[in-house]
Amino acid sequence: MKKMMLPVFAATALGLASCGNAGSEGEKKDSVTAGSENIATAPEVMNVLTEAETAAGWKLLFNGSDLNGWRMYKGKDGKTWSALEGTLHCTGSATDKSDMRGDLITNDQYENFELVADWKLAPQGNSGILYLVTEEFEAPYMSGPEYQIIDDNNFPEKLEDWQKSGANYAMNPPAKLAAKPIGEWNHTRIVVNKGKVEHWLNGEKVVETEMWTPAWEKAKATGKWKTYKGYGTAKKGHICLQDHGSEIWFKNMKIRPL
Repeated sequence: MKKMMLPVFAATALGLASCGNAGSEGEKKDSVTAGSENIATAPEVMNVLTEAETAAGWKLLFNGSDLNGWRMYKGKDGKTWSALEGTLHCTGSATDKSDMRGDLITNDQYENFELVADWKLAPQGNSGILYLVTEEFEAPYMSGPEYQIIDDNNFPEKLEDWQKSGANYAMNPPAKLAAKPIGEWNHTRIVVNKGKVEHWLNGEKVVETEMWTPAWEKAKATGKWKTYKGYGTAKKGHICLQDHGSEIWFKNMKIRPL
């Protein structure tokens, strides 16, 4: 009988062990699968501030549902900007419909600040984020420096380096091309602090310059802005999103004063 007991006991133990392992593997598999599904299907949380961001003085520029806090430059009756599925969206146009187009500016003005935003551009698109914009001129670019946004690889015209994404348009070319392929989201960071300016694109510092210095004044006087006397003179102004006729989406736009 003793000789018979050991095999039976061993078989029983082996069976129990096998059942236990199968259960663990099944539970583990289900857990991984469920976790993957949760990750894949979880909606992105957009256009919100964390408690830490709020405590640090950050403010949402776009609430995700309407254009509260924004208006058209000089009160133009533009029709191209709207809130769409959690994004600040510009429709663009196949042709230059100037009667419909218009640049969007913040109601508030900012002096020294840090600004972050995510953006996605349509193929062959062109747009920009301007800052220190005033409304004394015909167009925002006549006063405000521009963080350039463009399709670096497929724009239908030849681009100079100072026209490429992340550039301080017509003043400072980007140190490197850091934009993601068209159709993907990019992350921009702009710092303006007592004339010192930084442009960041997808974690890369692409421009570092200082306004109102002799070198800056020389670049202005000898480049595109030589006939625009008001360019870059304001110490405080609006944030502006450019409607250049191209479709573009913005989200997670936040700013904090420095």
